[in-house]
Formats: sequence, structure tokens, C-alpha cells
Amino acid sequence: MKKYGKVLLSAILALVLMVGSLFPAYGAETDPLTLESKSAVLMDGATGTVLYEKNSHEAMPPASVTKVMTLLLIYEAEEAGQFKWEDSVQVSEHAAGMGGSQVFLEPGETQTAADMTKCIAIASANDAAVAMAEFVAGSEEAFVERMNKKAEELGMKDTHFVNACGLDVDGHETSAYDIALMSRELMTRFPEIQEYTTTWQDTIIHKTRKGESEFGLTNTNKLIKWYEGATGLKTGSTGKALYCLSGTAERNGLQLIGVVMAAPDFKVRFQETMKLLDYGFANYTAKKGLPAGQEMAKIPVTKGMADSVPVVVKEEISMLLKKDMSGDWETQTEILPSMDAPVAAGEKVGELVYLINGEEVGRTDLVTAEAVEKANINTMLQRMLKNWF
Repeated sequence: MKKYGKVLLSAILALVLMVGSLFPAYGAETDPLTLESKSAVLMDGATGTVLYEKNSHEAMPPASVTKVMTLLLIYEAEEAGQFKWEDSVQVSEHAAGMGGSQVFLEPGETQTAADMTKCIAIASANDAAVAMAEFVAGSEEAFVERMNKKAEELGMKDTHFVNACGLDVDGHETSAYDIALMSRELMTRFPEIQEYTTTWQDTIIHKTRKGESEFGLTNTNKLIKWYEGATGLKTGSTGKALYCLSGTAERNGLQLIGVVMAAPDFKVRFQETMKLLDYGFANYTAKKGLPAGQEMAKIPVTKGMADSVPVVVKEEISMLLKKDMSGDWETQTEILPSMDAPVAAGEKVGELVYLINGEEVGRTDLVTAEAVEKANINTMLQRMLKNWF
């Protein structure tokens, strides 16, 4: 009997283990994606909401995805009036000697800032990236200081930059989450970058002492050929980083950022970035709020030239919703009961809240549409007389 009892107990244990392997324990989280890449993240571009992550805060070499930050600082500098796109940029010995992915700029050669930036965004040119870093900040070292300062401003806590192009060097690292943060900043603030990031092929003209010659540029990001709605953004690969990609795409107003790091080969980085984006588009949708400037109410004004001032929506926001969410839409306004003059145009006086089935899904500021000055004595007397008669 003891022998049969042991056999029965073993059979029961084996059955329990088999069932446990088929059905995860209650409450255990399951990974909706199976990725070979060491690290990954999927982020909503409009709200910054993380929709999927795998080791997303693990710091590792980013290779040329570094150039997302380089491009961001270039566009910021141009916006600030530090240079114009048609300005000439001269190539230093240091920049020309970068190696890796390059457009073979020669020392002393000049290109416009626009063409240099095009070479960075399309062909991932290390030489152009360093040339622009020197042009914007005076030296690559000074530019890297700006990179790290900007990373801190954006909350990129896993990041430390050592160069402007992404070549392997000790201490140069970031995370998938931080790459998504800087990619979102670049695409949101400077959507014109898509002029380059969606271009498959282009050319520049080398102008050197040897004469002029045309040089072809081919985009390193195959997503723009392979994936519907692809808008960018940046590839990267080195011996230490393996294969990385920050891929961006937009469909029906939903903007997504998919990042993979340390993929085992170049095909996997594209396949898994598309897998991330597919997951986002399949499960989420974007809904636009009321347009900026739409009047929502009037707020009473005391001691002013006008009795009231219109209250309008400050900005149209994008709300991220799961596709299985359904129900009645509702808006609520939270507005100050009154204001004393003077009132400045654009002054915040409340908030507009969006709800589905009573659950908040977004909010934005309500502001005054016009300025209201304080009443002078004559105006006050006229009002008094009007009220009396």
C-alpha cells in the first residue's frame, strides 16, 4: 500500500505542476509581448503615458540614437536665433575623423547648417553631428554639457552623455525610457524634423579643393519604407550597444514612440519596434478635446470697464483611451465665481475636465479671452447714473 501511495502522490504532484505551467497564478502579470531586445518601451507621444515596458530604466549604450538629443539641441539653437539654416558650417579635423557612419566630410569643407542636419537625421552621420555640435556650442565638449543639462531638464535620470554622435565610450549610456522622453520632446516641439526623418533618399554636394561631387544619402530607418504611418526617428548600432531604434508613427491622431535597445540583430530591432507600435495601435486610440479658443462661459468682473469677460479653452488636448472603453462623454467646468479688475488676457480662471462614465480622462486650463482695465472715475459715475435712472 505504501508503494502505491507514493506513486499516487507523485502523480498528483506532477499534475499540479503541469496545470500550474499552463495557467499562471492568480494575480500574476503576463507580458503581452515577447521581445528578444534587452530593453524596450512604448510611449504615447501626446501624453507621455507608458503603454508597455521591459527593463525600460536599464542604462546601456545607445549608439547613434544619441543623435536624437543632438538634433533636439540643434533645433533649439536655431529657434533661439543662434544661427540660420542657410549659415555655413566648416568641418574641423576632429569632426572629419569621427569614423563609423559618416558622409565623408573633409577638414575645411563647408556645408549649410540645413544640409548638415539632413545628414544627421537621414544618414546618421557622425562627422556631421560633431561638426554641428562644434558649430552650436564652440566645441563638442561644451555641446555635451548642454546635452546632459537638457537630459536633466527632461527627467532623464538614467542618462549620461559623453559625445554627440554615440560612438562607444565608457560612461556614455541611457535607457529606453529616457530615449522615449527625448524623442517625444523632439517630435512634439519640432515636428518639422519629419521633413528629414521621413525622407528615404536625398543628396548633398561635397565642395572641397578637389571640386564638387554629389553624395547620396539613404535613410538608416527602414520603418519609413515598411510601416504605415511611420514618422521617424533614429537607428543606432555599435559593438557594445548591439542594435537600437527609436521608432515613431502616427495613425488617426494617435502618436506612438517605440524604443528597443540591445536587439540581437538589425532585423529584430525593426520587427520588435513594429511589434510595439502594432500593440499600441491595436489597443489604444486618441480623442481630441475642444478646440483652443472655444468660449465656455463668461466670468463676472468687478471694478472694471466691462461687466464680464469671456472664458475660453486654452489648448486642444489629446486624450489617450483604451479601445474597449465606451460610455457617455461629459465635460465639466471649474471656474472662479468672479474677478476683480484689472484682468489680463490669457489669465487662468479655471479648468475644463473631460469624463467618460464619470471617470476623468483629461483636463486643460480655461483662460480669459480679453483684457479688462480698471474702471476710472467717469466710468463709475456713468454706471451709477445709469443705475439710478
